[in-house]
Amino acid sequence: MIEYKSNELLRFTTAGSVDDGKSTLIGRLLFDSKSIFEDQLEAVQKTSDFRGLDYLDLSLFTDGLRAEREQSITIDVAYRYFSTPKRKFIIADTPGHIQYTRNMVTGASTANLAIILADARNGIVEQTCRHSLIASLLKINHIVLCVNKLDLVDYSQEIYERIVDQYKVFASKLEVKDISFIPISALMGDNVVDRSDKMDWYEGPTLLYHLENVHIASDSNHIDCRFPVQYVIRPQSDLNHDYRGYAGRIAGGVYKPGDEVTILPSGFTSRIKSIDTFDGPVEEAFAPMSVTITLEDDIDISRGDMIVRTHNQPETGQDIEIILCWLNNKQYNPRAKYLLMHTTKDAKAIIKEINYKIDINTLHRIEDDKILNMNDIARVKLRTTQPLFYDSYSRNRNTGSLILIDEGTKETVAAGMII
Repeated sequence: MIEYKSNELLRFTTAGSVDDGKSTLIGRLLFDSKSIFEDQLEAVQKTSDFRGLDYLDLSLFTDGLRAEREQSITIDVAYRYFSTPKRKFIIADTPGHIQYTRNMVTGASTANLAIILADARNGIVEQTCRHSLIASLLKINHIVLCVNKLDLVDYSQEIYERIVDQYKVFASKLEVKDISFIPISALMGDNVVDRSDKMDWYEGPTLLYHLENVHIASDSNHIDCRFPVQYVIRPQSDLNHDYRGYAGRIAGGVYKPGDEVTILPSGFTSRIKSIDTFDGPVEEAFAPMSVTITLEDDIDISRGDMIVRTHNQPETGQDIEIILCWLNNKQYNPRAKYLLMHTTKDAKAIIKEINYKIDINTLHRIEDDKILNMNDIARVKLRTTQPLFYDSYSRNRNTGSLILIDEGTKETVAAGMII
């Protein structure tokens, strides 16, 4: 039986159109949950006073770049950490501008949940749909639509319900399991951490309560056992002279001592002897735990190999189709060779063919354009120099994702989701 700790980690991303209040919302979450250090509070207070504001500009807690503060926009992905007694959180504050779509993809790639903001005055706009589609494409299982700035429309229930109805019509074509709706005012703090006394008509949870209690334990794949080996541990000490352990993070499934396993690519089989953690041996390990596995037999295993169940193995191949997001400001070069990183395995790769590009506003195919520029998303075919052990991204986000790196500059040029 898998047991989950009450203070599990929730990764979430915020997205929406420019000036919808993403950074202010995160600042409000941090401020009202008492997660701000005194020196940070003093710095933001000074900047707010310098601007002549008669209130604390909460967006400054996340907009760290000088250009961001000068323009009052988010450019880079800002990561922030905070915790409550119930759960730990990592926030990715992503940009709203169209030219920073790649940053939204980066921030959302590891998220369990996406908060999509909509300005109550403007309703559902193009960027709301764009970011929702990206969240759906990245297989984020939980979306919260926060209708923000309700203080500017007199906390109107009618306006809120109209926006919710608009979004439900649009969201009917998204592949998202769980969509929630919360009316808020990030600036005034209504329904963010504390319940608003100005929206008696709303009977749902506050945003923080929802974040603390949304069920994410079943989001991980606990069926397909996937353990990419990251490091071989050989202490060679008097106490552990013959110890040989294989360390890494479980990408899927549940492992127990005594389980029969197969090692890829060699195909040799063995049984798990023990599973060790920092806190000592365990009788059961599951994704996303970091563990060290020992086997009953001495088998040549190295970084990049994968320990799987004998009767449940991943796909293996060198010709792979992926949905690719081009991250680099240089245009795609058809003759270029790339370094591919997938789980713990490295390989060389080329892009054999671009099947079609995707219009991220509608998800329609663009078949007559085979040039990749920054922020473009396309379906492509890769050829790798070594076989990869993979699952589809929809089945397992860990074994179904990869990145491409320029060999010369070492820049990450693209991220991919295996189909």
